[in-house]
Amino acid sequence: MPSLSEETKGRIDHLEPGSVIGIVGGGQLGRMMALSARYHGFRIGVLDPTPDAPAAQVADFQETADYGDLDALKRLAERSDVLTYEFENVDADALDQVRDRVAIPQGTDLLRVTQDRVHEKTFINRHGIDTAPWRQVDSLDQLDSALEELGMPAVLKTRTGGYDGHGQAVLRTKEDLQALQARMKGRDFPPSVLEGFVDFAFEASILVSGNGKDYVTFPMVRNEHRHNILHMTLAPAQVEPEMADRARDMALTLADGFKLAGTLALELFVMLDGGLVVNELAPRPHNSGHYTIEACSMDQFDAHVRGIAGWPLPNPRLLSPAVMVNVLGQHVAPVRRLLGEHPEWYLHDYGKAEVRTDRKMGHLTVLTDDLEKTAKDLEATGCWSDLD
Repeated sequence: MPSLSEETKGRIDHLEPGSVIGIVGGGQLGRMMALSARYHGFRIGVLDPTPDAPAAQVADFQETADYGDLDALKRLAERSDVLTYEFENVDADALDQVRDRVAIPQGTDLLRVTQDRVHEKTFINRHGIDTAPWRQVDSLDQLDSALEELGMPAVLKTRTGGYDGHGQAVLRTKEDLQALQARMKGRDFPPSVLEGFVDFAFEASILVSGNGKDYVTFPMVRNEHRHNILHMTLAPAQVEPEMADRARDMALTLADGFKLAGTLALELFVMLDGGLVVNELAPRPHNSGHYTIEACSMDQFDAHVRGIAGWPLPNPRLLSPAVMVNVLGQHVAPVRRLLGEHPEWYLHDYGKAEVRTDRKMGHLTVLTDDLEKTAKDLEATGCWSDLD
């Protein structure tokens, strides 16, 4: 695992309004990040290969190039005072090559740890926090040995890359293993990790934000996934205060370990026995935190922008319980048809040009005093019936 710096390199003491924040990545997270940065008085540049990307629509300028285009990254760096990123599959080596031109408050240690599942799980475990049992697997022989130790069912995940279920293979039976072995015959085995299944009651997450020295957390929330994509978030999670405190302590421990600047998400399993296990980390704002825009005194994007700018961070307050649900490509038409009947829906459209099945096109949030009823009411509209 890469050694972590004593302090986050490039931390900003106080970025003045009017400065330029360069965002690597022009998707919906970058868009909402840019909108928050605008609110705080900053100008925005974006690097993304798609012309008129969602974030670029609300930015001052766009470098239209691949993320790995070093010349384009250098141009963005030269026009920016600070660089940040909206997704974790950014080339850390390329970012290191522009650190003489621009501050990168998040540093690249955070990226290198969260880009590699072995580094990530090692980092989490070294800080005294549980993950699912796991083994590093680099060959079919090592897979056999790991399965003997962890048993089945288990899930094989590539060390790097993969999201929303991509880069994963669930092994429940000998037939599943034989099918995997047949697919890999004559091919290089990708560096991977094998994770043992855990008995969890539900999935949850918690966000933590920092400015490199001080850290604050958002409420622990409950998440529901459909087809390996986040479908709905209920905020806050209906758990005992002691469990919420444990989740908060875990988040603060990891934030301090990273000397975090910006926002970090911890994806959690709430175990049947009351334990908490970290599934994954996301080194940026997270889909499950979108409810914060309407429901909290400071949203996750405000916290991210304030953190990378070196501004002080007030403790976020939950102003109202809320339900957030994703709007995928196949949901756009039914949601738009019903929007006029539901003034309680806060719809966020990401401005993506192409509507595709299972593509995240937006989300909506409902403020409520009854989370379960609101969740049922949303499902009863039929907009998301394809996910049943």
